[in-house]
Amino acid sequence: MPVDLHLLDVLAAAAVEDVDVVVEDDIALSEALQALAVFLASILLAVLLRRLLVRAVDRDANRHVGLVAGRFLGLVAVTVGVVYALDLLGVQIGPLLGALGVGGIAIAFAAQDMLQNLIAGVMLQIRRPLRLGDQVASGDFEGVVTDVNLRTTVLQTYDGLIVYLPNSEVLKNPIINYTSTPLNRTTLAVGLAYDTDLVRAREVLLAACAAADGVADTPPPEVWVEEFGDSSINLAVRYWHPADIASRWRVRSGVAISVKSALDQAGMTIPFPQRVLWSGERD
Repeated sequence: MPVDLHLLDVLAAAAVEDVDVVVEDDIALSEALQALAVFLASILLAVLLRRLLVRAVDRDANRHVGLVAGRFLGLVAVTVGVVYALDLLGVQIGPLLGALGVGGIAIAFAAQDMLQNLIAGVMLQIRRPLRLGDQVASGDFEGVVTDVNLRTTVLQTYDGLIVYLPNSEVLKNPIINYTSTPLNRTTLAVGLAYDTDLVRAREVLLAACAAADGVADTPPPEVWVEEFGDSSINLAVRYWHPADIASRWRVRSGVAISVKSALDQAGMTIPFPQRVLWSGERD
């Protein structure tokens, strides 16, 4: 039987094309697997960087510089991994970045608050005006610091509410840290009648304040005549106590109770507001 040479050529060419398609499919599959491996490796690297920095830098339990830096470097690592993975898949990064360049300015303006909060978060960790567990006041909010992340400072208020404060606002506003020192001083205003012996009153108030639970012995309490008010002579009772808010309220209440009891026993009165009306002399 004669062999059709033309038919053999056609079959051979078809076989070569099939081999090329299979090779191209194998190459595309291998590139996809490589890209996936690079992406997963970048995520793993981000996790490792964060853990290593936390262990190396955050030896103090209240220090979180390593955590913030680890989160930032992890984000960079994942970004680089995504770019490299796209390059393995044949995606041209240059034209893509060029296309994004048109909207880059708009994106930059939209992300400026995020960048400000990120930089402010790093500054808060470096300067450390507050730590986890500190009782602070920032703006109109007071509470216990529970977290400082890349974007927000988290406070738990004394009413049990969770408040998320942007880091840039925390850094911009004054920060009052009540627990950065072991003791705070509180002043209690006491008004006494004008016929009160002020020397004796100071002695009574000093003894009453010192006897209250929670008042520090050093520095000792102080009592000073502050002003002559409309209805009373006002004295300032100043004392030191533990820095936390609970102690402030507890000791202040104890001092007020002790002062009122001591004044009652000494026969000294806290006068009510009084007004004297005078219409002039009558004929």
